[in-house]
Amino acid sequence: MTDTAHRPVTVRSLLERSAGILAASGILDPQVDAELLIGHVLGASRGRVQSLSVTDAPIGVEESLAVVEAVERRAAREPLQHITGVAWFRSLELAVGPGVFVPRPETEFVAGLGIDALRSVMPAPDAQPLAVDLGTGSGAIALALATEVPHAQVVAVENSTAAFIWARQNFRSVAADNARLVFIDLADALPELDGTVDVVVSNPPYIPLGAIPRDPEVRLHDPAHALYGGEDGLDVVHHVSATAKRLLRPGGSLVVEHGDLQGPDMRALLQADGWRAVATHRDLTLRDRATTAIR
Repeated sequence: MTDTAHRPVTVRSLLERSAGILAASGILDPQVDAELLIGHVLGASRGRVQSLSVTDAPIGVEESLAVVEAVERRAAREPLQHITGVAWFRSLELAVGPGVFVPRPETEFVAGLGIDALRSVMPAPDAQPLAVDLGTGSGAIALALATEVPHAQVVAVENSTAAFIWARQNFRSVAADNARLVFIDLADALPELDGTVDVVVSNPPYIPLGAIPRDPEVRLHDPAHALYGGEDGLDVVHHVSATAKRLLRPGGSLVVEHGDLQGPDMRALLQADGWRAVATHRDLTLRDRATTAIR
């Protein structure tokens, strides 16, 4: 017997093996996911994992087995964020898991539109700009607004118990004292703020019932209530439009995320509801991603 059988497992060999398994299962960025999973087990950054791989550092048996288990879960198309328990959103590290929609990079663009609108508000003396996030999910958009526009006040609403638990955890960990979270349906939200809000942002469920998401991570793991918006995908958007018109002051801004084929329908819906300056915006992939309007 050669001494090969007795050689310790190294980060390099485990990384190569893990990336190969993930590639065979159809993961889009297998190397990245493998590095993040190993880093999760080791409590190390992705850069540190790359450094350990270059030096061919050994990895303990328990850690190696934990990586194998995590890779198996990812190869079965469980979301990476469910395995690590973390989703990055702009500058935020958010806790996520079963029951809450995992925030996507394209929503960072939508949050950016809301942040720009909020920064442009010129409030009355001794007043603070006010923003509302309708259907906050994990709290991603609301907490991005609160941390990147710290002189503003931000209110987030959510009506899913499971999502609210994750959002509450994120509000506590981010600890932005200018943000608060309310458990209520967005259609009935915050009547005490009617006519006083400067910016409303929403990433509502907008997938049509007949359009099943292709990615197993979305189809099998994201909560249905955060995905589907009725036959045309716009059922909840009608409520967003009505609530935003009630909440916003004259001249206030609305930002709504939607699917890349829904721009024309979104514009028609908002124009029919009496919104002004309705415009659709493309994200960094040049796909229609959000529509904005003025009260």
